[in-house]
Amino acid sequence: MSADKAHYEDLAVGTELRFGDEPVTREDVLEFARKYDPQPFHLDDEAAAAGPFGKLAASGWQTAAFSMRMLADHVLSHQAGMGGAGTDNLRWHRPVYPGDRLSCRLVLNGKRRSSSRPEMGLMFLHLETLNQHGEVVMSYDSTGMIRVRHPERD
Repeated sequence: MSADKAHYEDLAVGTELRFGDEPVTREDVLEFARKYDPQPFHLDDEAAAAGPFGKLAASGWQTAAFSMRMLADHVLSHQAGMGGAGTDNLRWHRPVYPGDRLSCRLVLNGKRRSSSRPEMGLMFLHLETLNQHGEVVMSYDSTGMIRVRHPERD
């Protein structure tokens, strides 16, 4: 574990980070849908036009995958992370379409030391994924685990 990565002690509750700029291409949408979410409105223009979104739309799970990639590249790679404990309140607020560009906003709502593992802290996070118009397309709350730099201290 690199000493230059952010640890529990470095985190400030209320911190907000904005990051990412991921294009969503038609090819991305079709490939993901074929492999993981083969519903007609993710696969076929004609079916999508008659479907709930009015045109071809990305799978919500693909939006989650885009978000995870941006989170890993821009945040997690700079932390002494120990994994995730869970995600709650996942919501897809708006469809994501080919041609959209996605970014994220992450807020640290709280943190606390683990009561059973002194080397670990818990982070309580809220993530929003936004399109190029600043509209929230997806959101969730999560609990992340992060290494404590000095577990012997209170």
